[in-house]
Amino acid sequence: MRIAIASDHAAIALKAELREWLIEQGHEVADLGPETPDSVDYPDYGYRLASVVADGTAERGIALCGSGIGISISVNRHPELRCALVSEPLSAALAREHNDANCIALGARLTGSDMAKACVTAFLETEFAGGRHQRRVDKLSNPSC
Repeated sequence: MRIAIASDHAAIALKAELREWLIEQGHEVADLGPETPDSVDYPDYGYRLASVVADGTAERGIALCGSGIGISISVNRHPELRCALVSEPLSAALAREHNDANCIALGARLTGSDMAKACVTAFLETEFAGGRHQRRVDKLSNPSC
């Protein structure tokens, strides 16, 4: 799977660990930055991630910041993105199954690397259920549906 990953400075270590782990799992990973721990603005990286997932360059996105909140808000500004802030695998799976989330957000200061990997695994392995959920997902990008 083609996966894009981006963070702010607070999550750079978790981003690097997840990037290497995903590559080991056989995924193609686009690291959208940042490259150094210098302070950056999370919206810049959230917008970049949203653009890459929306245009199809990446099939899924992983957004990281200290809490996961700020970057998830910035990703969700894009009408084609559905980014769920998760902290455990069940939420990650339900975000895919019910909401067709194409991005998840994790907080590096709140989620350890093993739990982050479990969330990413659930996110990547769960399929969208469609059916009654499709109508609701359609309304996320087009409220007049």
